[in-house]
Amino acid sequence: MSNFKVYSKTLSFSLVMFLVDLVSLGILVGLSTAGYFIGASDGQQYHNFIGLGIGLVVGIVISVVISYLIQNRFKAAQIAMMTRGVTEDSLPDHTFSAGLSELKGRFGKITLFFVITNAIKSVFREIGRGMTKLGQAVGGDVGGGVASAIDSGVQTVIAYLCDCCLGWVLYRKDMNSFRAACEGAVIFFRHGKTLIRNVGRIFGMGLLSLIVFGGGFFGIFFLIFRQFPQMFVTLSQEIQKLIQSGSGDVPTWLYDPQILSIVVAAIGGLIIFGFIHGVFIRPFILVGVLRNFMNAGKAHIPTDAEIGDLEKKFPKFSKLTSRAK
Repeated sequence: MSNFKVYSKTLSFSLVMFLVDLVSLGILVGLSTAGYFIGASDGQQYHNFIGLGIGLVVGIVISVVISYLIQNRFKAAQIAMMTRGVTEDSLPDHTFSAGLSELKGRFGKITLFFVITNAIKSVFREIGRGMTKLGQAVGGDVGGGVASAIDSGVQTVIAYLCDCCLGWVLYRKDMNSFRAACEGAVIFFRHGKTLIRNVGRIFGMGLLSLIVFGGGFFGIFFLIFRQFPQMFVTLSQEIQKLIQSGSGDVPTWLYDPQILSIVVAAIGGLIIFGFIHGVFIRPFILVGVLRNFMNAGKAHIPTDAEIGDLEKKFPKFSKLTSRAK
């Protein structure tokens, strides 16, 4: 079963998660706006901003609850079906319902995994900090930029790693979740060549999608904005009025309508790219990464000795191994 076939049959989960994201965003914006106007209704100074803050906090709490109770369930179901596709070379016709059925009776285990994920991330952040020191050693702005780029890359790889570990936990159905997560971490470290191929796929396709979609929508927004030049002249003037009473250096582009339109077009392109990449591109990359990961794990299931060796190298790994017995 090809990567594209697995991707296309599991894409429905991404679309549903995108809709849930829109609902969460709507709730967040709606509550913040409502809080602002409710606070402003009594005419008291700063009460509008207090209301905005309260609405924002409540919206964030609801969004987090939605993420844990709904988003994580769909994400786990999608990865469960991806894992079945790359390991069994087949998927049921009604993939969406089959994915949700796969999690029946396992909700506690899946919820537990997302708690375990924090421990996994801490292990790899420890590695990431070591890598960023290489950039910081260069010194100056260049070193800071290198360190920041390395850290961003490490965090991106960690996100894919955690999804692969979830796939391994779901594959090892009868195994203790902590033990399976430990095995997943060992698989990641043990197969260097697989890691290199994965990194190339992650960043290569990510960069390509940024150029195609981010650049494409930047061009579209810029062409649209050119039809309404007065809009940015007015916007620039309003910005100047707001900051005239302030102090400190102000970016030049805030005063230049043409540069301001370019910056806004670029931000719009990045936002659209983020949505497209998250919904359509990242799941396709994940299928390929997951296939390599699962094949490596099936070829050699990590042993107790290998888990112990990793624990010696990374002390934080003991948080997992202590509960993997």
